[in-house]
Amino acid sequence: MINPLNNQTPATGGEANAQRRQELRQAAQAFEAVFIRQLIGSMRNARLADEMFGSQATEQFRDMADARLADAMSQQGTFGIAELLTAQFERHRSVQPQPPVAGTGGDAAQNPNEVTR
Repeated sequence: MINPLNNQTPATGGEANAQRRQELRQAAQAFEAVFIRQLIGSMRNARLADEMFGSQATEQFRDMADARLADAMSQQGTFGIAELLTAQFERHRSVQPQPPVAGTGGDAAQNPNEVTR
């Protein structure tokens, strides 16, 4: 079967978990990079005086350099946000849904009139 999200056939067992973990790690790193970019941008906006030789081109190149710096910092794990996000998502992914409590009508076999979803 082909996974509609990435057009690839799903891997088996441990491979699938390792692949999902790697994708999760990459997404967490991308989020960390965006966060760091925003942080650097906020620091740049807090300047106390105008630049003497500033121009739109200088500002554009500075933004590109800031983005590259943010990407490098997220790959090195400088802030640790990606690790925290990965651990949090892994914890939630491993949580199994709780079975219904006996006598609450949660079992469709016990209550045939109940609509199942």
